[in-house]
Amino acid sequence: MQRLLYLAFVGTWLVPFQVTMLPNYILLSDLGLLNSLIGVVVPTLCSALGVLLLRQHMAAFPKELIAAAKIDGRSSWSILWTVVVPNLRPALAALTILLFINAWNEYFWPAVVLRQSNSVLQLGLRSFMGTEGEQWGPMMAVASLACLPVLLLYLLLQRHIVNAFVRSGLK
Repeated sequence: MQRLLYLAFVGTWLVPFQVTMLPNYILLSDLGLLNSLIGVVVPTLCSALGVLLLRQHMAAFPKELIAAAKIDGRSSWSILWTVVVPNLRPALAALTILLFINAWNEYFWPAVVLRQSNSVLQLGLRSFMGTEGEQWGPMMAVASLACLPVLLLYLLLQRHIVNAFVRSGLK
């Protein structure tokens, strides 16, 4: 039964965003999050990729460490925050980078949720295209600058990802 539920969850990863877009829009409307950046970000945070990635890392987590923490008298919350989460930092760093890149490069969802046309950088790039012609120079300059947040996030989290590769051979 557990395997069947897991396969059904993996199957939801194959559902295109356009299918879930209308229910997400209605939910954001009911929560009053339309026309806000929070409404753009929230659907990205709830991804099947994140659940699957963290599930795989937690399945490979040594049960002995949890048993040792229980013997030490730690509560379940204490075990989660002092034992499990610090060991999940590489997976959380990789997931943060992947979800940020996905949300940062999104064009259609911000156009649906936000009513202001230039409220996100990707939508603002459209302003360089007009009826009298495209302004390719400024557009390429802004597109190059749009890559900087992704690069900075990677540079901040790179240490955790490198540590994951170094520690993966130490089992």
